[in-house]
Amino acid sequence: MRIVRAAGLYFLLVFAAGFALGAIRVPLLVPRLGERVAELIEAPLMLAAIVLAARLVVARAARGCSAPALLAIGTLALAMMLAVEFTVVLRLRGLTLGDYFAARDPVAGFVYVALLLVFAAMPALAARLSRS
Repeated sequence: MRIVRAAGLYFLLVFAAGFALGAIRVPLLVPRLGERVAELIEAPLMLAAIVLAARLVVARAARGCSAPALLAIGTLALAMMLAVEFTVVLRLRGLTLGDYFAARDPVAGFVYVALLLVFAAMPALAARLSRS
């Protein structure tokens, strides 16, 4: 149960950051700079949010967890993120899954996938870095 709670907290922290940044990116940056540039500007801010959220979760909710447990936290949080992305967000934007992938910019899409992988691994990385 501790892993599920920690994963939920991690997911909520990063999702909230992404929601807040998206509320700025979509109406303010996309019309002026385009989707690709707007997403690439947002990416380092999301990376910072991921790192901070992982450090907080490791320090508070996952203190003393093993490396496999930390990887489980990141993987479960990733599953939560993708579930929300592919259900709620797509519905709100009126897109099908096929439309979503077809509309993704290849460069920004690659960065997005890389951030998702970092998101999954970050609790374990944050714990390892804090122990060093």
